[in-house]
Amino acid sequence: MRLYDTARRAVVPFEPPPTVRMYVCGITPYDSTHLGHAATYLTYDLLIRRLEESGHEVRYVRNVTDVDDSILPKARELGVPYLELAAAEMARFHSDMDALEMRAPTVEPRATESIDLIIELVGQLIESDNAYVVDGTVYFDISTFPRFGELSHYSEAEMVRLARERGGNPDDPNRRRPLDFVLWQPSLPDEPSWSAPFGVGRPGWHIECSAMAMHEHGPTTDLHGGGTDLIFPHHECEIAQSESITGKPFVTHWLHSAMVDYEGEKMSKSLGNLVFVDELLKSADPRAIRLGLMRHHYRHGFEWYQTDLEEGSALLRRLLAAATRSSGPDPRPYAQRVRDAIDDDLDSPRALDALDDLASAILSGGDDTSARTVLCELGQLLGVNLERPIVNGAG
Repeated sequence: MRLYDTARRAVVPFEPPPTVRMYVCGITPYDSTHLGHAATYLTYDLLIRRLEESGHEVRYVRNVTDVDDSILPKARELGVPYLELAAAEMARFHSDMDALEMRAPTVEPRATESIDLIIELVGQLIESDNAYVVDGTVYFDISTFPRFGELSHYSEAEMVRLARERGGNPDDPNRRRPLDFVLWQPSLPDEPSWSAPFGVGRPGWHIECSAMAMHEHGPTTDLHGGGTDLIFPHHECEIAQSESITGKPFVTHWLHSAMVDYEGEKMSKSLGNLVFVDELLKSADPRAIRLGLMRHHYRHGFEWYQTDLEEGSALLRRLLAAATRSSGPDPRPYAQRVRDAIDDDLDSPRALDALDDLASAILSGGDDTSARTVLCELGQLLGVNLERPIVNGAG
């Protein structure tokens, strides 16, 4: 298997151990699951399915960021307790992921359940002079980590620009340097707070994932993933703080999935054009949504159009029709093409082409009675169950 590695900027061999330690950044549960979430988690679902088929065990950790600078203002706006908001949105997220047949994580730690771990890590960073305290806020000092920026390969100016866009506040006068980032901060009067030796407050975003990843996997994770919007600042900061504590590589392989636009525009809350999975599920077979997403390579940002769902639905109908036939051609060359495509940097469009070719060949006839069985096995490999009839008109 070969996968793109963000830090190395190349497709490289991925040689996982028998038990693969995988960490994927989960959602901040303050709104519904949208297609960008679905596309991201589909990437890692395909990888997990192929690794498991190859005989590996995958210890898949996907966190829940249930306290940060996004969920707290939303809860304030709605006038509900933040944990109540998180519980409601997590229930909806799990329902959407189940409908799309995404592999559930082995463990799903929550930031609010990891506060003691976080406080311990922040204390270690202060003690080692990797962090400093100003008026109850703890900042990581990036000058103590010379390799800061080696994941993203961005210039300092680009990192400052992105930090400003993504809530990093590089203009904060209490920072020694614009790219120093928050590990711990005082809470506002209506926000949750915890007591720590360095002040009463709540954690910064980045330290939460370091605490959860290292608690579940130890100092090094085999593969860490998320959307490309997390490369900087989130994952860059995770590396700096984690490796400053352990002195060991935090992650062996970084894998990021590209962003999804909607009909020519970036999907965002501000534009009001988010495509929510639970809305699509009201009129579409979830397998059609999944097939529509798999028509695009995870590393290539794409625009979602209604035609993606229509083509996913059409492919689903062909696959289901072929799954009713008792025989077809020799399926082995098609199966090899599917697996080769997944092993080639998760090339799901090419895998779907091979699966579609097998379905078409089965519909054209043949006397190999294993064709249908292999078709269904390949469907399962791609997370598409071909044993069930269409629901909701398949789009």
